[in-house]
Amino acid sequence: MTCRCALGPSLLGALLWTAVAVVSGSAETFPDFESQWRNPAAAREAWDPSKPAGSAQQAPLTPEYQAIFDASLRDQAAGGRGNNYQSSCVLDGMPRLMSLVAPMEILIQPGLTFFIFQNAFARRIHTDGALMPAGEPPSYQGYSTGKWVDEDRDGRFDVLEIETRNFKGPRALEATGLPLHKDNKTVVQERFFVSKENPDQLHDEITTIDSALTRPWTVLKTFRRERNAIFSEGYCAVDNPHVKIGGENYVIGADGLLMPAKKGQKPPDLRYFK
Repeated sequence: MTCRCALGPSLLGALLWTAVAVVSGSAETFPDFESQWRNPAAAREAWDPSKPAGSAQQAPLTPEYQAIFDASLRDQAAGGRGNNYQSSCVLDGMPRLMSLVAPMEILIQPGLTFFIFQNAFARRIHTDGALMPAGEPPSYQGYSTGKWVDEDRDGRFDVLEIETRNFKGPRALEATGLPLHKDNKTVVQERFFVSKENPDQLHDEITTIDSALTRPWTVLKTFRRERNAIFSEGYCAVDNPHVKIGGENYVIGADGLLMPAKKGQKPPDLRYFK
């Protein structure tokens, strides 16, 4: 039987509110990601925190990109910068950004989650179900889409799954110059979840899929919550002693004068100076 009943304003409003809550999630459905997050292992910035930085990472690189990495390590051992583009204030980009060399704050909104970094841009995680817009320009941070998951089905989200793509480069995974492929077709998949044993620990399970790697590479990073933390400014170009001239990296010494970064380095071309 078909019912042509009219809905009262209060009932209609309640139904509409329920529909919106189901689609976008109310404040009570999201996990507690608030406050400042820090990486306790940020000082050594190893991509896989369970291993020392450098060759001990045993990265699954192709022979071509293993050779590029080895060259970066040799150059750094001689005083150069290798593939560490951060020395020239190039943005870290993804996925290196998630090593959290500086603190991060997370702001959750229905349809959009922000990762706000103290010394970098903010990541925008689009959780509204929409695809990446056509013509979206590539960037160092890429374009991130995600979804909230209620794994234990208790009515509250506990996992944020993210996929990031659409990059530009050059980018490296960490300070020793672990390289990513120059085709910039990297895909980064992440799972964020708070530790069930310690609510002040946030885990980021990161899988990097890249043409420089022989297989997807998964690492687990753990961040520590700092409640009532202080946020300060960070800006790479201030007091940066590194100077890139003609493809060579030099250093500004304590006396304010240009000096070589490594032994036997030739001076820059001074043809325009008398």
